[in-house]
Amino acid sequence: MFDLDKWQEILSTIKKNKLRTFLTGFSVAWGIFMLIILLGSGNGLINGVHSEFEGDAINSIWVYSGKTTLPYQGMKPGRQIQFHNKDYDNIKSNIEGINKISSRFSIWENTTISYKNEYGSYDIICCHPDYGYIETLDIVEGRFFNEIDINNFRKVTSISIRVKEALFKDEDPMNKYIKISGVPFKVIGVFKDEGGDRDMNRVYLPISTAQRVFNRGNRIGFISMMTGDASLEESNEMVEEIRENVARRHKFDIEDKRAVFINNNIEEYQRFMNLFASIKVFIWIIGIGTIIAGIVGVSNIMMIVVKDRTNEIGIRKAMGATPWSIISLILQESIVITAFAGYVGLVAGVGLLEFISPFFSSGDFYFRNPEVNINIALSATILLIVAGAVAGFVPARKAAGIKPIEALKDE
Repeated sequence: MFDLDKWQEILSTIKKNKLRTFLTGFSVAWGIFMLIILLGSGNGLINGVHSEFEGDAINSIWVYSGKTTLPYQGMKPGRQIQFHNKDYDNIKSNIEGINKISSRFSIWENTTISYKNEYGSYDIICCHPDYGYIETLDIVEGRFFNEIDINNFRKVTSISIRVKEALFKDEDPMNKYIKISGVPFKVIGVFKDEGGDRDMNRVYLPISTAQRVFNRGNRIGFISMMTGDASLEESNEMVEEIRENVARRHKFDIEDKRAVFINNNIEEYQRFMNLFASIKVFIWIIGIGTIIAGIVGVSNIMMIVVKDRTNEIGIRKAMGATPWSIISLILQESIVITAFAGYVGLVAGVGLLEFISPFFSSGDFYFRNPEVNINIALSATILLIVAGAVAGFVPARKAAGIKPIEALKDE
């Protein structure tokens, strides 16, 4: 039941001890503020890592050629490994568990792309149809090229939304021809890529067509593939099989790790997730420790309050005040200070995260969209209020146990 006199008394006590109340509230507000900021920062790091992996399928393996560093069967180290179409064919045919696979190379000599009087310089990526899945492209118009385009050496291309907007403005690009390094290619699709600005600066060509048009013979740059539902252990076994396959074809020591670089995205992703799980635990330990420090401060202050008001409490009890009325008065004061300060800390923490979030919403950051789950934030605040009640209970119980005669003699 709402007791106006008791609330007026609590507010009067707070006004009389402004500095003490402020310092108590500040320790609580700072604790919840730091917890919110730490949790938001941790989520920002996790979101940043997730955004880096969004550009490629998580269950993917990437195979890059390198240079030998060990002698092998009479051959000296220092040989450059060059991949060819047969490397792609061998891996595709001999390695079990591959879901999607593509080889790729890029055109670096002349990256000018034009449509009528509009020109721009973009990344020209030549690959197989499965690369659209590996890069997790979102086709918003038309289609990505397919095996028929590969087999028939068709001069077709899929372009990003950014390329479309730059070259075609408001014109529909479908079935129009753009010139790539001076060669006309028909636009058959427009895509969006969540991988970042770099990935939105691309056009894709069928690799077979590009090898003919740009005199690449049967050379390719690297090979990437998806491993379906393979576990980390299974994907690592596939990595070893790929290394053996490539080492046998190109005649280098299988222990020569610099001859071929193989990146297992599943392993990288798992490593990051384990790291951030540990960071989250650390953040909670630090945040809760800060809150506990604030709660201890509340308890200590309430002990001082009880001591300062010993005479008053004695008079109340002499006039017939029940122990519960004394306890409830001290508890309410503790809860009011804790709840208000906790709310201020919560609002300040969430407000700061909302303020800085737009600055990290895009771009090449490993920190993106710092945010905190509102349910966690509210739960932490409620926990703080409960803890404030617990913190005030000990001094409140002590106050209720004071005998009137002893309280009145206390100076």
